[in-house]
Amino acid sequence: MPPARRAGKAARSQQSTLSFGNQSRVTKSSVAPPSHLKKPSHPEPDVPSRSKKPSLEAVSEQEQTPRSPTEPSQPHVAELAVRQQAQAEIQQPWTDDDRRATKLTEKDLQRYWKNEESKRRGPSVHHQDLSLHEKILRHFDLSSQYGPCIGIARMKRWRRANALNLHPPIEVLAVLLKQPTEKNQRAYVDELMS
Repeated sequence: MPPARRAGKAARSQQSTLSFGNQSRVTKSSVAPPSHLKKPSHPEPDVPSRSKKPSLEAVSEQEQTPRSPTEPSQPHVAELAVRQQAQAEIQQPWTDDDRRATKLTEKDLQRYWKNEESKRRGPSVHHQDLSLHEKILRHFDLSSQYGPCIGIARMKRWRRANALNLHPPIEVLAVLLKQPTEKNQRAYVDELMS
């Protein structure tokens, strides 16, 4: 039950009332800014006016100046951490799961992906131009039951999920072992986030 309202004068005087008519308005109290923060009445000579159009020379100078690339020249800290994790996981001694994964063929991978696609309600249009391996890896990235995929190498994430008895798909490990490149070790979502 909501609390009862107090109808006394104290409750009304603390808060302004809103009215949508044009007779009464709620406004902010105006306080004059200090004199040292006031803008001068005349514009400064070195600041160009907004109404002036830039000259042709100024436009051509802007076009000629080289723009900095959008990507940094050095890899991001998170990317370096994932690379180190991937190298450490690749150097680990092979387990029975690793041996089973290397025995999987391309037909096994296609059968796995066909089974995963049959679980969907509609076709995935955004996967059309990706390879089978990339589709499998991205599906693993977005499967939240195996833990977060940001800031961790895919192989380390697979092994952690396996150690926690979450039963990650062996096909993901097969793809990671067949193509142990740095690109395959970092989740696509992680690339987008950083």
